[in-house]
Amino acid sequence: MPKRKVEELHYAIWPTAWGRMGAVAGPSGLRHIVLPGYQADELAELLAWEHPGAVCDETPFKQIIQLTRDYFNAKVVDFGQLRCDLPAVGSFTVLVCRACRKIPYGQTLSYSGLAREVGRSGAARAVATAMSKNPLPLVVPCHRVIYADGQLGGFSSRGGVALKQRLLEMEKKALGTQAW
Repeated sequence: MPKRKVEELHYAIWPTAWGRMGAVAGPSGLRHIVLPGYQADELAELLAWEHPGAVCDETPFKQIIQLTRDYFNAKVVDFGQLRCDLPAVGSFTVLVCRACRKIPYGQTLSYSGLAREVGRSGAARAVATAMSKNPLPLVVPCHRVIYADGQLGGFSSRGGVALKQRLLEMEKKALGTQAW
């Protein structure tokens, strides 16, 4: 029986103006991003537990490290050029993630609006579920997805809805526009 090829994973932890954050990448791109909110040792333990065998190496992360540092210093950035290792092509979740990646910096879209974007009007709850499992916050900017009535909805990153609100306010301020 042939041996399964072991996929090499890398991780990095770096400081930003809002605190330390981390990421994991495989050969196909980014797999997981952890937003600021953890101490360095907690973050290392979390990444090691969720991605056993991942090797600490900042080399594959140079671009995202710079982009996130700029982002958390309230500079307008575009994460769209980063390669991501999203779920299987054709799945509902990947369709939602790809559509979410198109929401411009400083703008929001409702869960129902995002459902319409993927051709599934009426699937707002399914969109919310997909966004709650988003492994790539900022790159797949789920913080920009809100309720149709303007309320923020949920946010699964550490810091919850308060962090979501802070991110949106920072983006609006960086653009010089009013809050959502």
